[in-house]
Amino acid sequence: MPTLLNIQSSPRGLNSISRSLSHDFVAAWRIEHPDGKVVLRDLAENNLPYVGIPWITGIFLTTDQHTPEMQRALAVSDELIAELLSADEILIGTPMYNFTVPANLKAWIDLIVRPRVTHSGPPDRKGLVTGKTCKIIIASGGTYDEGLPSAASDYESGYLKRVLAFIGITGVEVILVGGTAAVAFGSTTTEEFTAQFRPAVLAAAR
Repeated sequence: MPTLLNIQSSPRGLNSISRSLSHDFVAAWRIEHPDGKVVLRDLAENNLPYVGIPWITGIFLTTDQHTPEMQRALAVSDELIAELLSADEILIGTPMYNFTVPANLKAWIDLIVRPRVTHSGPPDRKGLVTGKTCKIIIASGGTYDEGLPSAASDYESGYLKRVLAFIGITGVEVILVGGTAAVAFGSTTTEEFTAQFRPAVLAAAR
């Protein structure tokens, strides 16, 4: 039974373009995998802690060396990593904020990138999360498609590919959904706007 980990970061709820297209992806994925399981990690609904000294200190120690404070700091990280490791496929639906990832998605990344757990640490820093694929839907007010002068300002897709590869996930596909400002300013509707990107999203789910 395949498992899809569905990670959503937009706080816009029903008004979110990335969530709308992610919903289409999941629906198509369920058709392809009728016996599959979808695990939702909603980063907007469940605020993750930022890493602090107990977490930073704890990741370099063995379990028997952890203080109660370190154990508490690492508990959420352990939960997120368990979700990641149990998934066969990953979907990330996210907006682009100021040319890169939202803070809640960055918090998730910081909590799942751990030496000796998701990567081997020095000297080789080998990724340990292997055999998985990841599809990323990025909604942005501007348009940053490859070949455009503005593409150089997309720091999000390259960063996500790099950090996922660092932990061993190299089968990554990014779907750029640019131009959402047209919806925000009322030039078009969410349905009309998302229709042009839906074929690519549905194809990625197969």
